[in-house]
Amino acid sequence: MYKIKEKEKLFIYTGPDGSGRKTIAKMVATAFDMETVLSYTTRSPRHYEQDGEDYHFVTDVAFKKMEDNQEFLETVEIDGIHYGIREQDIVKAFENHNLVYLTLNPEGTEKLKNMYGERVMRFFIFSNRETVIERHKARKDMEEDIQRHLAHYDETMEYKNKCEHVFENYDSPQVSFQVSEVIEAFLDRNRIVTDY
Repeated sequence: MYKIKEKEKLFIYTGPDGSGRKTIAKMVATAFDMETVLSYTTRSPRHYEQDGEDYHFVTDVAFKKMEDNQEFLETVEIDGIHYGIREQDIVKAFENHNLVYLTLNPEGTEKLKNMYGERVMRFFIFSNRETVIERHKARKDMEEDIQRHLAHYDETMEYKNKCEHVFENYDSPQVSFQVSEVIEAFLDRNRIVTDY
């Protein structure tokens, strides 16, 4: 397991699918020198998703091979779909950046929190069920995908009490500003002074 160094920090965005986690994560990353690490998944890309930008989309066979080679730091299976974070990708991200962010489901988030403890800061981003349905429809998700995500909505919402920071996403620019303020305050508190 990669050992996170003193100045390095993992920020994880979690919450119900369709609540705008990725949008907020990307907005916040532009305010800081932040690198992202993408998950590998065996599901097919949605019509608006790009391989290497949203996820690394791989076949079941390729995923299994990577798993057998112990390339993953953590993996989860949800509704028969596999997701995993490659350890090498985290190592690589930390080569050039002290701050790295991921967008994960609660299961993956919890696994990384257990591994890295206080080096992980969790942001739970949520929207109410109606807003989530509207967003799914606006991005023209298939009805079966919407139903699949909604089936996990209540269970996912239960995880919010475990996270360090919780934000309801009613307005992405506003919420990304609030998240940035939290990170700014955290970095200021933990600033390591190198000028003697």
